[in-house]
This record gives sequence, structure tokens and C-alpha cells, in this order.
Amino acid sequence: MSNSYTITLFKFSGAGNDFVVLDGRQGGADAFRQAARITELCKEYRTDGLMILGLAPGYDFAMEFYNPDGSGGMMCGNGGRCIVAFADYLGLQPASPDDLWHFLAPDGPHEAQILAKEKAWTVKLKMIDVEGVKPMMGGYFLNTGTRHFVKFVPDIEGIDMEKDGPEIRWDDAFQPEGTNANFVQVAPDGLHVRTFEKGVEAETLACGTGLTASAIVAYYTGQAQSPVRLQCRRGDWLQVAFNEKDGRFTEVYLTGPAELVRMIP
Repeated sequence: MSNSYTITLFKFSGAGNDFVVLDGRQGGADAFRQAARITELCKEYRTDGLMILGLAPGYDFAMEFYNPDGSGGMMCGNGGRCIVAFADYLGLQPASPDDLWHFLAPDGPHEAQILAKEKAWTVKLKMIDVEGVKPMMGGYFLNTGTRHFVKFVPDIEGIDMEKDGPEIRWDDAFQPEGTNANFVQVAPDGLHVRTFEKGVEAETLACGTGLTASAIVAYYTGQAQSPVRLQCRRGDWLQVAFNEKDGRFTEVYLTGPAELVRMIP
């Protein structure tokens, strides 16, 4: 029997963004990197992606992320918080004396801090620096570890995600890579965000890189100040904080929940 079948799977959720997660440090994870297997797992357990915790020299661990269609090579903000919680659940300890986790993700190095551990973890995750916010098509395009288009709308509930999301995701202006589509309503209590994710090809309950993109664009357009409070579809509130100088955003942090839903038998 292949070692891959002895690997225990877990389901984690980051504000409603759900993932199958596994520990691949001891090997046996190759079968889970196959597109058909990824699609099967995500469909069976109703998740928005698969993550593998692996090894990376000089880091506490490596993060592999795959969309339900098997595509990879991009960052997932909610997934980043979940995989830090998973590392803590496994009993790993950060090598850094300041209790900061350092891990390698598809878009480069990240650091994270566990702020609380109760029924769920609260994780503060450092995202990549962001520059080059590009106004276009009545919105704004930028890369926060994954490609995002942000558009402000007066009524977040009035968006037809099955129509409006794919129209932007597949627009010729964003091909061949495509883009995630975020619709944002500015409200007195914060930003309300809905995201259509490429690779999932549907609206998800939360998107960490999309929330980050939305917060940065809201600041860029003078509609918010750091830290920015944002709500995703499940109702969770998250926070994005950053510094900005000459159109470049640094010290970008996404803070929010990460919870273990269950072990998958």
C-alpha cells in the first residue's frame, strides 16, 4: 500500500474559507499533488483548496497551496493563517526566539504570529509588499500574492456573482492568468467584501488575499485608513494593516481566525 494512504487529512477553516490540509514532511504526499485527486478531495469535503505542510531549509515549514481545479503557484491568505494553526496543532515550534513563525509560500517568505488560542486560533499573517495599483475597467487591479481586481459597489447584496464574477475573471484584459474579482461596499462599520475566485470558479465565503487587496484599494482611493476592518460572507470580521509610502505598501498584515473543523477519517 502506498504511503500516501496513511496520511491523515484535516479540514481547516479561515473565516469560512475551507481547506483540506495534510502533513507532507515525511513523504507520501505526491498522490495528493495530482490535479484529479485535488479536485476529488475538494469536492468530497466541500473545500476551497488543498494545502500541504512541507519542509523548507531555513524556515519552520513550507506551504503548498492548490485550488480545486489543481492549479497552484499562488498565495492564499486565509490558508496561510490555517497552515500556521495546523503547524501549532502538530506540535511544531517556531525557531525564532520572538515566537514568530517563518514559512515559505508560493509567493515567497512569510511570517506569522499566533495571537490567541481558544476554540480557534487568531493569527496575524504578514503578506507580501504590494505596489502597482492599476486603475482600469471601473476598478483597480493589483497583486497581493494572487491577482485581484477590486470594484466598489453601492449594494453588495445586489451583485449577481454567477454573472458578474466570471465576466471579470475571464475578461481578455486579465488573460491568460485570469484574476479574482472582488466587489466592495464601503459602510460605516467597515468594508463588506464578496470574492469570486479563479481556480475555485465560484464565490467563496472569504478570500484573504482579496480582503488584503480590497483594504489597500480602499486606502488608495481615500475611503479607508489603516488598519482596515473588513467583513466576509460568513460574517467574520478581519483586519488588514499596512504602511504606505510613494504608492508602495509594506508591513502588510492580515489578522483573523483559523479553526480546525475536523479530522478526516
